[in-house]
Amino acid sequence: MNLKTQTNAVREFNRFHTRLVGALNEHLLGSGFTLPQARVLFEVGHAPPDAAPSARELGELLRVDTGYLSRLVAGLESDGLIERTPSPHNAKRLQLTLTGHGRKVFATLDKASATEIAGLLKPLPERDRRELVGAMARMRCLLGDKPLDRSFTLRDPEPGDMGWIVHRQARLYTEEYGWDWSFEGLVAEIAGQFVQRFDPASERCWVAERQGQVVGSVFVVREDEQTAKLRMLYVEPSARGLGLGRRLVDECLQFAAAKGYRRMVLWTNDVLVAARHIYQTAGFELVEEAPHHSFGKDLVGQVWARDL
Repeated sequence: MNLKTQTNAVREFNRFHTRLVGALNEHLLGSGFTLPQARVLFEVGHAPPDAAPSARELGELLRVDTGYLSRLVAGLESDGLIERTPSPHNAKRLQLTLTGHGRKVFATLDKASATEIAGLLKPLPERDRRELVGAMARMRCLLGDKPLDRSFTLRDPEPGDMGWIVHRQARLYTEEYGWDWSFEGLVAEIAGQFVQRFDPASERCWVAERQGQVVGSVFVVREDEQTAKLRMLYVEPSARGLGLGRRLVDECLQFAAAKGYRRMVLWTNDVLVAARHIYQTAGFELVEEAPHHSFGKDLVGQVWARDL
């Protein structure tokens, strides 16, 4: 997709969004206020008591022409909704706050807005809501509106996760290492066996989710009574550098120890440098390696292990 096509896609989304929120209507949410007036009330109403904005600061936040903002504030002042008061920290600085009447009007607008958005979200399945909210947060990060959210959550797998994990691992290893589709067959087999033979008393899968998207996973399976095996660790490129890989391995180690295993093993390949670093940091040691030809490549397979 070239820049022109991408530009048109963003413009199309913008047109959709203005329709969705009623930005083109003369009045917002059935009130007597335009969208710019309501936005000024929102920013002033949500400002912390000790950080009320001045008109200049509000203009910078909203990226609104100074003259236009001045007229908006003046109109809201004349309606008895906003007042300018000296800052307690600097008497020369006039800050904008809501009057008593302004707080009542703002509360009504705020409730109406929340009700409208809740009405949009309610018909969606919970997973779709998470994905939608996460996509919005990612858009804001990419466009510089908010700092990168480094948080993620770990959960049990849900229907559809296994297929997604197989798909993403196959794609990533092809893109990053040039492996062919026989690798997809291997991970599909491992995932299928995990589901068919799953024993919750001795096995576990963690799925990592960030901003509504699956960004990693790992499995612990039973090798024998004394040994647990770590399998199919992966982290999406968008989530690397957040400590997710190490966290997934730590979860495996804690689970295995709690279930009474004495040892954990794993199989990997020497080209997977980042993963090997995580294993070494977590206390695993290389115990065996051998060359093999798999996935269309000449590789060196490695067995790593550590006591629990």
